[in-house]
Amino acid sequence: MSVSSRDQGQSVGKWLPTAKDIEALVRAEHADPFAILGPHDDGAGGQVIRAFLPDALAVQVLASDSDEVLADLPASRVPGLFVGHLPSLGRYRLRIQWPGGEQTSEDPYSFGPLLGEMDLYLFAEGNHRDLSACLGAQLTQVDGIDGVRFAVWAPNARRVSVVGDFNVWDGRRHPMRLRHPSGVWEIFIPRLQAGEAYKYEILGANGILPLKADPVALATTLPPNTASKVAPKLAMAWQDDAWMQARGAAQAVTAPLSIYELHVGSWQCEVDDLGEVARQYGWGELAERLIPYVLELGFTHVELMPIMEHPFGGSWGYQPLSQFAPSARFGSPQDFAGFVNACHLAGIGVILDWVPAHFPTDAHGLAQFDGTALYEYGNPLEGFHQDWDTLIYNLGRTEVHGFMLASALHWLKHFHVDGLRVDAVASMLYRDYSRKAGEWVPNRHGGRENLEAIDFVRHLNDVVALEAPGALVIAEESTAWPGVSQGTQQGGLGFAYKWNMGWMHDSLHYIQQDPVYRGHHHNELSFGLVYAWSERFILPISHDEVVHGKHSLIDKMPGDRWQKFANLRAYLSFMWTHPGKKLLFMGCEFGQWREWNHDQQLDWYLLQYPEHRGVQQLVGDLNRLYREAPELHQQDHLPQGFQWLVGDDAINSVYAWLRWSADGRPLLVVANFTPVPREGYRIGVPLGGQWSEVLNSDAERYAGSNYGNGGSVEAQTVPSHGQALSLALNLPPLAVLVLRPQ
Repeated sequence: MSVSSRDQGQSVGKWLPTAKDIEALVRAEHADPFAILGPHDDGAGGQVIRAFLPDALAVQVLASDSDEVLADLPASRVPGLFVGHLPSLGRYRLRIQWPGGEQTSEDPYSFGPLLGEMDLYLFAEGNHRDLSACLGAQLTQVDGIDGVRFAVWAPNARRVSVVGDFNVWDGRRHPMRLRHPSGVWEIFIPRLQAGEAYKYEILGANGILPLKADPVALATTLPPNTASKVAPKLAMAWQDDAWMQARGAAQAVTAPLSIYELHVGSWQCEVDDLGEVARQYGWGELAERLIPYVLELGFTHVELMPIMEHPFGGSWGYQPLSQFAPSARFGSPQDFAGFVNACHLAGIGVILDWVPAHFPTDAHGLAQFDGTALYEYGNPLEGFHQDWDTLIYNLGRTEVHGFMLASALHWLKHFHVDGLRVDAVASMLYRDYSRKAGEWVPNRHGGRENLEAIDFVRHLNDVVALEAPGALVIAEESTAWPGVSQGTQQGGLGFAYKWNMGWMHDSLHYIQQDPVYRGHHHNELSFGLVYAWSERFILPISHDEVVHGKHSLIDKMPGDRWQKFANLRAYLSFMWTHPGKKLLFMGCEFGQWREWNHDQQLDWYLLQYPEHRGVQQLVGDLNRLYREAPELHQQDHLPQGFQWLVGDDAINSVYAWLRWSADGRPLLVVANFTPVPREGYRIGVPLGGQWSEVLNSDAERYAGSNYGNGGSVEAQTVPSHGQALSLALNLPPLAVLVLRPQ
């Protein structure tokens, strides 16, 4: 039986909240809107219903399961506040007349607390490992009603509202409930669906803050827009069980690991008639083009520069704000999952660059999120990164520690990603990183180490090993910090691999020298072997080496055009036969002349020229040799996998070494880094008989001069280099030979 509007109108006044509550509600400052809005027991078996709906024209209370009108909800003397009474308790819906139409839905303030106590406890503890299914915008059912549960951490806020097109971005419409003591605010908005854009309006201690994007958003609007989006549940029909089961062995330290690093937006694009970029490819289109290319070149993995949503494209993703959302530039989260699945079906692993060191200062992001330094350190001597004008995560705060931990697990578990390359680890480990005396705050022991960040990376690596078996966590770490890839139980940081930045700097400095002067820099190529087994290393020629005036890889090479290509082929061959896993940035594999530009695709037209095709062919052959030859990958983390034969011939710039498989088979590598062919150069070897030339970087198929040894050479009983036997080899100019005993 419905209640008449006349009866309701006569009693509205008695059901109004206190004047103080009304004022706080109208001013959008009420800290506990659920205390006055929604249904409240009248103490006599009925319920008082209050709804604050600014700009609404009329409101009716409907039965929960039919369109029966139970009562009109009269407007009070307070504009937008509708108050009424029902003689009995029970669920209901609201029919709201707006100037632009009618809306029928359950009352968001009729639902009780949403998040479980265990969720809140684990979050506060910093150990909630599935935060992306807890906070943020979650499509869910509450009491059988479909809708979206919003939850956000803002412990120092006076009020938090979720705003979007669904409430005309009016922060008075959906203020949230604060869950003590976690500092998480929550609300369930019934009938809301995927695709809705939203942000949080936060009232801080000093007033309303700029609208904030959701830190745990699973999807975002397309930049330059900055809103978060309600994402549909990831309903990926994964077909990669075989890959995931075998991944641990395929990514073991004894297995080949050859990584092709790329920037998704500029590897290949759709171009117009003038050759300008018309649009970037989405994940599906990228998979169709990239996967066959990577297979042809023989790489085992692709590594994507950060794909987490970032506001400024020129940061290449290294200043991300949405640590749980793939960038909308390339499609939906579902599309990205499809890309990973396609890579796995083709036998290609996927590594993501991931940035836990710092974040940008954009007003819609994490900076001063609730009006205080929440995600960042409060002291700029700890919390501001001078090099990049960014803020530094306060990983000593349990909630921030857990937030970043959950981000890593989100990519590894929900998207089946095979590894994370952790960016800028050195900046995390040292409190005085890139700071002068007096510009940094010592740790509690008075030292320069960032103890909170060290605890974080150790915890991260331990948790990943447990939660995502077989996944890799790789450190971009440029200092002499000990034990980066040593287990945490042995006091190390626990990473699977460390980028060998020392090898990269030394070898590039050497190869850029004119061959006349290389003799004076001879130790720069050999020095890496002094410490090659102190860590598990990846040899990186990354994007950082081909931008900002550093020249492209081929343009670093000295000499004329022929010598530049020969030097490049020799350098890549040296890299592939040197101990350590491999990483090469896109464009280097075919000798792109210009530096990488994130706004243009690679210069694919160069492949019409034989020298560029030759470099590409060489990279493919190097990868195939590397994968098929146990000598080159089985023991590259152990000193017994490597043996110097010639390391001191600085006059001729010649190096020679053996690579050994675990079962004692050798592979001979000889490098000549001068443009002078050397006939009959004698090198000692451990075995007699014929030695086959399995690779010659000067071969005709690579556009070289084709100088060599006719395919094989016979060992002679002439002692040399501590060996009873030796080979008299013709060493091609600016080239590397690889030979194997028959």
